Amino acid sequence: MTVFGLHVLDFAIIVLYLAGMLYVGWRNSHRSRSAGEFYLAGRRLGRFTQFFLNFGASTNADQAVALTREIYRQGIGGMWIQYLVLFLTPFYWFTTAFMRRSRLVTLGDFYAERFRSRFLGGAFAVFTLFMAFIGGGVSYMVAGKTIQALTPKPEAAYTEAERRSVDRFIEYQALRKSLADALGAEEAARYRELDDRQKKGELRSFVSYTNPLTVYIIFAVITSAYTIMGGFFAAAMSDIVQGFLIIIFSLMLIPLGLAKVGGFAGLHAKVPDFMFNLFGSVTTSEYAWYTILAMILANLVSIIASAGMMQTAGSARTEASARFGMILGMFFKRFLMIFWALAGLLAVALFGGQLHDPDLIWGLMTRELLFPSAVGLMLVGILAANMSTLSANAVSYSALFIRNIYEPVVRGRSERHYLGVGKAVLAVTLVGGVGTALFVGNILYLFQYFISLPAVFGASIWLGFVWRRLTKWAVIVQIFVCFAVYAVIPNLFQGSTWARTHPAFLAETRPRSVMITTAGLEDDVAAGRAASVGEKIRRPHLVEPAAVFYEKVARRDPSDPASPKIGLGRFNAEIWVLSWFGVDFSGFTKAQLSATRFFFDALFPFVLLILISLVTRPVPKPDLDRFFARVHTPVGPTPEEDAAAVERAYADPDMHRGRKIWPRSAWEIMKPGKGDIIGFGGSWLLVGVIILLLWLMVSIR
Repeated sequence: MTVFGLHVLDFAIIVLYLAGMLYVGWRNSHRSRSAGEFYLAGRRLGRFTQFFLNFGASTNADQAVALTREIYRQGIGGMWIQYLVLFLTPFYWFTTAFMRRSRLVTLGDFYAERFRSRFLGGAFAVFTLFMAFIGGGVSYMVAGKTIQALTPKPEAAYTEAERRSVDRFIEYQALRKSLADALGAEEAARYRELDDRQKKGELRSFVSYTNPLTVYIIFAVITSAYTIMGGFFAAAMSDIVQGFLIIIFSLMLIPLGLAKVGGFAGLHAKVPDFMFNLFGSVTTSEYAWYTILAMILANLVSIIASAGMMQTAGSARTEASARFGMILGMFFKRFLMIFWALAGLLAVALFGGQLHDPDLIWGLMTRELLFPSAVGLMLVGILAANMSTLSANAVSYSALFIRNIYEPVVRGRSERHYLGVGKAVLAVTLVGGVGTALFVGNILYLFQYFISLPAVFGASIWLGFVWRRLTKWAVIVQIFVCFAVYAVIPNLFQGSTWARTHPAFLAETRPRSVMITTAGLEDDVAAGRAASVGEKIRRPHLVEPAAVFYEKVARRDPSDPASPKIGLGRFNAEIWVLSWFGVDFSGFTKAQLSATRFFFDALFPFVLLILISLVTRPVPKPDLDRFFARVHTPVGPTPEEDAAAVERAYADPDMHRGRKIWPRSAWEIMKPGKGDIIGFGGSWLLVGVIILLLWLMVSIR
């Protein structure tokens, strides 16, 4: 018996979970009657709650889906689209301390106080609300695409157009498998046509009954309801429940998948050995070591601009609770990501070449491997992973709007009025993500926005905490220039017929054929290319052309070989800017193009900020003294002791000067204390442990 294409047991589990989340919101509604309670849970969350809050708020099902989809395309090296955050985790030891010691409510407040600029505080709030729609869109897409994969139409129910799309996909995959061999002229022409259709999203491996819009709306309404009722405390309490569900969804596919492929030995027999290279091959992967390094730098700049960090750290009872909760929650997530990576390799073994959209992998594995009730638990785990993040972030977005946009304009109203408006904004941000999910069909495309766009503000936050000389006007100019390069130009050119058809922007890299050494698979043995599985063989590998400025380039009419080409996907304005200086990108690989873009995203904001700050007026010294006095004062064990410590620092702004590495400079970088050495150093030891576990996972045979 099924309900909307799901077994009745699975449907019942989902309904019970959603009802439970509404109960959590209602049960904690009495705690959300003041702004301090609604936005910061009264600053009383301990280490246990902070652990689950950080783990739940930072762990999304869309991250698991993005990681597995890239491993499905690229091998284990594709995991770095998400796993690069492993190398950033130790830095949270310091960013969490910055946020808690600043004793502010939002990052918009940071701009207002550090630079004495309400404009910058409002600008950050507007930018973050824009990012909220993108983040919500990713979460909704994951839920929608997973349910789509779980509710496929039988072939007998296909329309003629749907059947033609599926048949073309099957033909496309057959030709793609023969690509390294010499295709005849007619087959090559047919492959180019089908490849263009695939780039344009016209091919399907299956058709689903599910209308994603229905999933998006139900998801948004339930999350809005329980968060509005219970505020940040409800989000934190639900994260405890959802944390356990996230663990279930991360682990349950692995034993069944391994059993189906014949264990680790069967996995290696079905997946090419180059797909087990942790850092990817510069020949066969889009994630070479230098690409990963560039993405790490771009993400390091961006992580501090996460609006939720101020709320998460600020809600902690003590500084130690905030720091340990953040680090342990983040590392537990990194540990679970090892299982997400293994799921991606299992997907290659089980379904290599069978899917038109890699975003559907998690749902397809769920459908093929799990049984009734287990499917419901998986769906609940996915919903939990996304709801935990959405609810915590939505409270942050609401606080930003009220404190940094609405309250400075509409002054003198009651706290009840501001809280009511904040709850309405919270609902708008959650529902707004539905529009993004409908407009953008590719999860990876949105993830790449998350890596680069926050760097627009991230660079000024980093420098704002450590360099007195950073000026308000440097930040304003840098924000406008970088936002134009990272967001405005890419979107304008993506929607412009002139730009998408301009010959200069349709440049592609040169194709080339290379010989690679790889271990023979079962298919190679069957075809006579290897005597046994695992035997080293030499085989050709075709490196297809990659678009230089756009994500993809395809013919407008795939059925007409003479049809003009058109650019598809994001326009890489960073590459365009560098081309002004005579850089020739035609000989680059896809990995080199990506690395160039992310190095630009990471470094360009700092160049602008430093150069402009040196020729513009700094913030007045008394304002800077008060700000840095607070940032350098550890949080006291009680509110009363903490307030007294801050007042002493205000009275003597130079009391912390002796702890600075360069006491007479404008750099506010403090000498590390014992706690910093243990926390930061210990975090790097945990990074090594995680990499060792990952290496062991791909080495087991």
